[in-house]
Parts: sequence; C-alpha cells; structure tokens
Amino acid sequence: MADATSYKKPPVDNDTFSDHVDSEAASEVYDENGSLLSGKTGSSLGYGVPDSRKIGVTGAVFLILNKMIGTGIFSTPSSIFASTGSVGISILLWAVAGLLTLSGLSVYLEFGLAIPRSGGEKNYLERVFRKPPFLITSVFAVQMILLGFSAGNSLAFGRYVLLACGHPMPDGLVPRIIAVACMTFVVLLHAIKPTWGLRLTNALGVFKVLVLLLIVFAGFAALAGYRLIPDPHNFDNFWAIEKGDGYGGGGAYAYATALLQVVYSYKGWENANYVMGELKNPQRTLKIAAPLAVIGVTVLYVLANVAYFAAIPKAELAKSEVIVAGLFFRNMFGESIAARSLPAFVALSNIGNVLAVSFAHSRVNQELAKEGILPWSNFWASTKPFRTPAAALFLHWIVTVIVLVAPPPGPAYNFIVNLYTYPGAWINTMVAGGLIYLQFKKSENWSSPWRTWLPVTIVYLLLNIFLAITPFIPPNSDWNADGYPYYAFPLVGIAILLLGVVYWAVWTKLLPKLGGYTIVAETVIDETGEEVMRYHKVPTTGPREATAQPLLWDGNASVHSGYGSL
Repeated sequence: MADATSYKKPPVDNDTFSDHVDSEAASEVYDENGSLLSGKTGSSLGYGVPDSRKIGVTGAVFLILNKMIGTGIFSTPSSIFASTGSVGISILLWAVAGLLTLSGLSVYLEFGLAIPRSGGEKNYLERVFRKPPFLITSVFAVQMILLGFSAGNSLAFGRYVLLACGHPMPDGLVPRIIAVACMTFVVLLHAIKPTWGLRLTNALGVFKVLVLLLIVFAGFAALAGYRLIPDPHNFDNFWAIEKGDGYGGGGAYAYATALLQVVYSYKGWENANYVMGELKNPQRTLKIAAPLAVIGVTVLYVLANVAYFAAIPKAELAKSEVIVAGLFFRNMFGESIAARSLPAFVALSNIGNVLAVSFAHSRVNQELAKEGILPWSNFWASTKPFRTPAAALFLHWIVTVIVLVAPPPGPAYNFIVNLYTYPGAWINTMVAGGLIYLQFKKSENWSSPWRTWLPVTIVYLLLNIFLAITPFIPPNSDWNADGYPYYAFPLVGIAILLLGVVYWAVWTKLLPKLGGYTIVAETVIDETGEEVMRYHKVPTTGPREATAQPLLWDGNASVHSGYGSL
C-alpha cells in the first residue's frame, strides 16, 4: 500500500500532530516542529483497558446472548407459522437458522482469532479489500455509524414499561421519552461505571436465559397435559402443510420471508468480535464463548417454539396481535399473571439488548476514530475523563436519539428502525467472499488458529446473498402493505452503502485537493503487537522530503518510523 522511499522526519501540522498524539500505536510521536518526543508511545496514551476491566468467558457469553435474545423469540413465531402453515416446518426453520448462524460464526472465528482486535468486520474487510485505499473502511464506517443505533429496543423498552404499569402501548411521545431516558442511562453507566455496566449486562443475560427456561419447562408441562386450555393437538399432523384461519397458503415467497425473519432473530452472535481488544486472552475467550452462546440460544429457541405449539391453538397463534409469549403465559398461568409479568420480562430483555449493543458498537466507533476515519476523530477516540470510550458512546447516543425523536410515528419510523438489518447482509457477503479469497490466494499468506471448511463458508455466503436478494422479490399481497413500496427497503439500504463511497471520495479526493494536503497511511504496531493503519493529513506544499517505509519491528523488537502516501 505504501511507497517505499526513505524518509527522515515527517512535516507535521497542528492537525496532524493531534492525530499522532491520539494514536494508540507503539509508534514514535513528533511535536508540531517535527521533533521526536522521547518516551511518548501510543501504548502510553490511555487506550489500553486495565486487566481488571477485561471480559472473561462468562462476560463474553452474556454479551452475545444479550444482543441475540431480544423480542424476536417472544413474537416472531406467530408470523413464521402464519407463513408456513406447518408446525414441523416452523420448528425446523428455527433449527436450520441456528445451523446457518453457526456457519457464520465459524467464518468470524477464523477472522477473529487471526486478527484479535476490536472492530469486527472493519478489520476483516480491511485485510481483504486493500484497494482502493480507504474505500472499504469508509463504506463500513458510514453503515455502522448511521445504522448502528439502539432505537428499536430502546423504544420497545418504553412501550413495555408502560404495559407493565397497566397503560396501553402507544406510539406517541411518552414511550419515546422513556426510550431516551433508557439510552441515556445505558451510555452514562458504560462511560462512568463500566464494570457495573458489564455486571448489569451479565445479570440481564442470566435473566433472559431463566425466562426462556421457564417457557421451555412450562412447555414440557403443557405436553404432559398441565395447561388451562384443552389440548390444541398441534403435533398430530406434525409435518402437514395446512391452510387455515390466518395461516398457510403463502407459497414460496412466504417461506423465504419466514426464513428471513428467523435468521434475523439470531442476529447479534458476532457481538464479541467487536470488542476483542477488551477480552481476557481474546483468542481463547472467543473460541469458547461464541460457540457456547450460539448453540445455547439455538437449543432454547427451538424448545421455546415447541412450548408455544404445546399450549396455543394454531388459529390463535397465527392471528395473534400481541407477543406469542403472552398467549403462552395466559394459557399456562392465567390472564392476570401473563398480563402482569410478561411486559416486565420483555422490557428487561430490551434493556439488556441496549446494554450489549451500546457497549460493542461504541468500541467500533472508537476504532474508526482512532484510525482518523471520522470527522473530529481525536474527540470521538478520546477515553477522557473516565478511561472509557465515553465520546464514542456519546456518538452512539446522538444517532440513537435522533432516530427516536425525529421520524413521525408509523411506517416512516418502522422503516428506519428496521433498515439496519439490510446493509449488513452485503457486509457479511463481502466478509464470506473475502475469506474464500484469503484461503485460496497463497500470496496472501493467510493463517488462523481456526480453519473454516470451504462448504461452511459457501453456505454462509449463499445465506447472505439470499438475505440481500429476497427483499427485491415482489410480495403476493399489496406492494405497499407496510406503508411504503416493498423495494424501498433494499434500495435505501444499498444507498447507505453507496453513501460510504461518496464519503470516501469527498474525504480522500475532494477535500485534500481543495485543502492542499494528501491523506497518508501510517502502519504502526499496536499494544497487542499487531500491525494497524492510522490515517493522517500531510501538506502537499512546502518542504517535504519523501514518503517512507511503514513502521515495522526489527529483530530487536524496535519500531522503525515512517509514512506512506496512498
């Protein structure tokens, strides 16, 4: 990537100097006159996480569980059965989606164990798509910053808090105020008391598992005949594809949509990859925690669906306008218990998701800022004043609050909240395709402690192509059933990715041309001993001797300073 000519000392303007000082890398730091500041290395600049705050296997498991288990398992089974009309196929789809999720996890384990740094897909895409310089990082950054919000679960928390208090579930001002308060609490907790933030995340993860276990064991009781309603006989014709009151008859499109919904109910399994830099013994922790969390969630999801069918008649299940778990609790424990307990359960599940997402996505925001990708990168990368990514958390808060308060209630809001899922399919497609390239391109010298079997990677690649293409297929019903044309959802998602290309062109081409500088990349060694890139502005006017070799370790583990223009 970098030019290989020799270079003595970089001319550094004030902007460039501040970028140097905020680099986490173990590189030499220069003052504004270009003189070396002895003893100033990136590793002493405060980005490292104290060992006491690093996350072990248990914490990593719950970080994943909290993002995976949201409201999907409590509501989605209704629409899945309505689409398929088959008890057996509905349950099978949940099991298949779990296996597909494991295929993606294998891909991410190979990347994560080979590149054990925070940032997730950012690092993996940068390893594969190195030309044009900066492009893939810009595309990922725009998608992550604009769509990596926590608005959906924050608003769901507000709604279910009202339900738990005996109020209806409106889509007005009050639940949004509660949602903003929820988001503010989470950000302040992670910024000021990060250890307590992780403890609360773990506690809510335990709570979610206990709720699902309650549903599973209550389902076993229902199968044994202990329920408040007659036997629904849902397992009599287990594999039969039926068409009844509110279910079945949807055709191939309905099955594709059902699989799409189930797969998205498993989203969040990659959460620990975003915070690799904050894991204790990251390679070992990820290798244990991620499979344990995904396999555990898959088993719980499948058994929860068995429980639902054991206690809810088919027509009632398919036409339910409330969450399925509410019907289940009513049929098992009575109206009063279901009405009182379930909204509170779901609200706690929602805030657990907000805690996990905010923790992980703020670390990705900080990694992007540390590389100089974002405007005002020095601020967003800062760990002041609590030695936490408080500024990156604040960025996550800003985007989430804008999404919460700006759109009007109704289709526009639902459209924006659901939009984040679609561009991720294209990102994951590039990650899977990139792994295949690395494994077969010998000159890439790719190695990892984890090896993903090629058919597994191909399965994950095809899954994401399916997720990217399916939204373009016209539905059998009204094309505007959701309040907007069905094709608007994927088109806007693609437009977000293309906006990343526009950002790249403005940041690396237009502004440097107008400002008389060029963007250069500095290859540095971070505190883990890994090579990473940092981007800086270097004037194109005035004395400048040449570009330089990237920073590399010599045989004595010393760092050689240098810059490369791109």
